[in-house]
Amino acid sequence: MEEKAKIRLGISIGDLNGIGCEVVLKTFEDSRMTDFCTPIIFASNKTISKQKNDLGIDINYNGIKEVSRSITGKVNVINVWNEMPNIQYGKATEESGAYALKSLRAAVDALKKNEIDLLVTAPINKNNIQTKDFNFPGHTDYLASELEGESLMFMVTDTLRIGLLTDHLAVKDVPEAITPKVIRNKIRIMEETLRMDFGIRKPKIALLGINPHSGDNGVIGKEDDEVLKPVIRELSDEGHLVYGPYAADSFFGSEGYKSFDAILAAYHDQGLIPFKTLSFGKGVNFTAGLSKIRTSPDHGTAYEIAGKGEADPGSFKEAVFMAINIFRKRKEFQKLMKNPLQKQNMKRA
Repeated sequence: MEEKAKIRLGISIGDLNGIGCEVVLKTFEDSRMTDFCTPIIFASNKTISKQKNDLGIDINYNGIKEVSRSITGKVNVINVWNEMPNIQYGKATEESGAYALKSLRAAVDALKKNEIDLLVTAPINKNNIQTKDFNFPGHTDYLASELEGESLMFMVTDTLRIGLLTDHLAVKDVPEAITPKVIRNKIRIMEETLRMDFGIRKPKIALLGINPHSGDNGVIGKEDDEVLKPVIRELSDEGHLVYGPYAADSFFGSEGYKSFDAILAAYHDQGLIPFKTLSFGKGVNFTAGLSKIRTSPDHGTAYEIAGKGEADPGSFKEAVFMAINIFRKRKEFQKLMKNPLQKQNMKRA
């Protein structure tokens, strides 16, 4: 238990007018959660105090000025700001976006400095967080710019894993953005994370088609025949267990996804609609491919219920456990790779 508690889990608080604070506080209202990690919330004492009082959440926390002062076995709140923001539940304001960015930047900075081991991000509003210095469509792209590696937006549960070839991109721009190089890179990242972070030695991956019915032999678009299929054949010839392209409309309804370790969708909604339908409230968004671990819940700011105490913390709690599990798996993998005999045996498996 002591070893588990040493994992320093950083939390960016998200949009203060949404449900971010609520799901964070509800998650750690259960004191048993600190048996698994040392949570460090990047916000302020005043902000957390107001939110917990407004929402009637019974939680004690330790206020700190530096991450190094965090106390194992307690919920820690680091003061990123000292003033009291104007919280307006349910409203997307410029101010709430600014504080979401302050929290995120402070948490990522601590992650880069190894002051925290993991990062779990509460939901932001992709519109009001934008500034001249922050011009990203979401967490994934920002983290890719700040941390080493190429990122993959990977939606995961215990039984379902869906990655995206393209993520926050307009549908009209999707076909042009999917190139053989992009496909190979995303497959490489997916295979590496499945081995390193999920303990799957020889991952089996399905690709979904770009067009309806995967183009229907060119009748409904040529991208599947001209771009996807040649790369899949090449990867297969090289020994990768990569299959497809599969028609997305029937792939999940027929439970075809259960035959694979992960699925790579062509664009955002093609992957996220079935994922959220099958696992809403239990799913986790994991940014794979980076040197550091970041997860988040599978929902947004939910302004419509913000401040009402109705938010379900289930997905955020899953994001916490997922981050901790991936951290441990990655540590095990790195240890295994340092042992030449174990490494050789793994290659033979």
